[in-house]
Amino acid sequence: MNDKALMIIKWIFEIALIIILSFMYYLNQPVRSPKVVFIPKGSINQIITQLHDNNYNVSKLDSLLLRLLGHPQSGWINMQSTYNTRGDFLHKLTTAKAALQNVTLIPGETTHIFLDDLALKLKLDRNKLESEFLAQSTIEEGALVPNTYRLPLGITEKELIRILLYESDKQMQKLSIKLFGTYNEKKWFQIVALASVIEKESANIKEMPLVSSVIHNRIKKGMKLQMDGTLNYGKYSHIKITPQRIREDDSIYNTYKHSGIPSIPVCNVSFEAIRSAVFPAKTSYLYFMKNKSGTHDFSRNYSTHLSNIKRVTK
Repeated sequence: MNDKALMIIKWIFEIALIIILSFMYYLNQPVRSPKVVFIPKGSINQIITQLHDNNYNVSKLDSLLLRLLGHPQSGWINMQSTYNTRGDFLHKLTTAKAALQNVTLIPGETTHIFLDDLALKLKLDRNKLESEFLAQSTIEEGALVPNTYRLPLGITEKELIRILLYESDKQMQKLSIKLFGTYNEKKWFQIVALASVIEKESANIKEMPLVSSVIHNRIKKGMKLQMDGTLNYGKYSHIKITPQRIREDDSIYNTYKHSGIPSIPVCNVSFEAIRSAVFPAKTSYLYFMKNKSGTHDFSRNYSTHLSNIKRVTK
C-alpha cells in the first residue's frame, strides 16, 4: 500500500473519529424538561417541532435520531428527572410512560375543594396549586370544566394548572360558538355565574331549567334571589347554611343581602347548567322548596310556598 493510500485511510479514520466524537458529545448534551412531558400524536417531525416550540432543546437532527430509535409514544412520558442527556431524553420518548391518576371534578364543586383533591391524589403542594391558579386564571372561580381528568404523577403545579385551564377554555369556547356563534369571555362568565347558582340549587338536571326560570323571574321583579346555594362557595362548598351564616356572611355570594347574581361564579358548572341559564323554562314560578324526596316543589305564590315549607318541616 503506497503512502497516498495510507494518507487517505488516515484522513477517513480521523474524519470518522471526529464524527463519532461529535455524535457522542451531542448525545451527552443536557436536555432540561419537566419530570413528565406530554407528547401529542403526530409525525416525528411534528413532535420535534412542538417540543422545540415549547422551549425544549431539540433540533431537526433529533428527528433523524428518533427514526433510529423508534417512533415516540403519545401521551404523558415519565422523564424521571428534570435533567437528562439528549440520548436518554430521546430514548425515553420511545420507551417510557407516566403513571396516570384519575381525578374527578364534579359539577357544582368549587375550585378550592378540587385543589384539595388534586394536591392529595397527585402529591402536590396545595398552596402552590392555588398560587398558580390565581396567577394563570382570568377568573377566581368557574374556570374549570367538570370532568374526569387522567393526570400524570410527577407533573408540576404550574404545568397542571396550565393544562386544566387550557382544556377547559377550549371546551368552553367550543360550546359558546355552538350556542352563540362567537365567544366573548366577559359575557361567557356572566352566564357561568348564573349557571353556577342553578348548579348549586338544582336537585338534578331535569330541574335546572325550572330553577333558571325562578332566577330570571325574581330578577325581573326586582326580588333578591335569597338562595342558600350561593353561600356554598370556596371552602364552604359542603357546609350547611344556617340563619347565623346568612346574617354574618358579607361576601358577594350572599344573595340574601345583595341583589342579582354574584359577579363571580359560585362553582364550576356543567354544560347542562349553562344551557339552562341560556334557555330557562317558561314559567311564572318565584319560589321553590326541597321536599322530602330530595327534589323541589315550585310555586308561583308565596302562600303556596309557605304550605310547601310546612309540609316538609312538620
